[in-house]
Amino acid sequence: MPLMIIDASYRIEVANDPAKELLGANIEGQNAVTILRQAATLAAIDAAIRDGQEGQARFMLAGVAGEVIYMFHARPLPNGAGAVLSFEDRSQAEESEMIRRNFVANISHELRTPLTSLMGFIETLRGPARKDEAARERFLQIMEQEANRMSRMVSDLLSLSRVEADERIRPRQSVNLCAVLRSVVATLEGKLKDANVAVQTSGLEQRAKIAGDRDQLIQLFLNLIENAIKYGGQDCTVHIAVCEIKRDPTLRMSAWRVDIQDEGEGIDQIHLPRLTERFYRVDDDRSRQKGGTGLGLAIVKHIVNRHRGRLKIQSEQGVGSTFSTIFPKEDF
Repeated sequence: MPLMIIDASYRIEVANDPAKELLGANIEGQNAVTILRQAATLAAIDAAIRDGQEGQARFMLAGVAGEVIYMFHARPLPNGAGAVLSFEDRSQAEESEMIRRNFVANISHELRTPLTSLMGFIETLRGPARKDEAARERFLQIMEQEANRMSRMVSDLLSLSRVEADERIRPRQSVNLCAVLRSVVATLEGKLKDANVAVQTSGLEQRAKIAGDRDQLIQLFLNLIENAIKYGGQDCTVHIAVCEIKRDPTLRMSAWRVDIQDEGEGIDQIHLPRLTERFYRVDDDRSRQKGGTGLGLAIVKHIVNRHRGRLKIQSEQGVGSTFSTIFPKEDF
């Protein structure tokens, strides 16, 4: 933690290495007012030196990766001899709080629309449409869709919470990625048939062994293949390929790579870095129409992280998108 001691005239007598790294190597002997400058910080120092009371304030510095926020404390020394100044890095805590606030705001926004619709239809069914059988049937169908949407949202939120809780626990079970993929494709046979989407596979006959959590891997590939079906369009093909990588440059070891490719419209490059953010959608209306919650790729990202792998997304507009998951290869 950066620490400094100043005398009653605000001169910096002693500064530790973190303080010098934060404010400059030659700060000892200089006046703290010229170094710190921010009004709230100087007021906290005044409270310590003039009034003998502990003062604190937010202290902000522009860093390479953005603004860094510190909680600044000024504690008086005995007999008005000066003050001890400390800087507590609060950037991570404030970022976490901001993420929490955004998360709550997003959930509220996502659930407000279907709830408003349900309340409106219930009021209509109790009133003007009480005896209108055709309207009642239409409204009940829409209400069912909105209720299903909320159910999917709650289910994905619970899934996200579970995978986040497990993310630091490394899975130890031996899992064959190809067997998982074959199982997932069989599970989605009905959806593939309804959408008139074909599946072309390559390399699924291999024994692609990794240390993994089978249930989470099934969830991961269900999400990715369902997305390929939804956004690839009808009468198209979803391509699934598994290949062995002798040495992945990022993982620095041999690995298995699974590519899931659609033949959809593709995604503008500007969106790719944010696709795994919670509730981020390229097209809100289209995503909701197709039953998307905006949480699927966030779940995928956390599952990949838990398996010490990496997720790679490539897309070209008018051609399609490829979602690649790369997992460390392990021998059992």
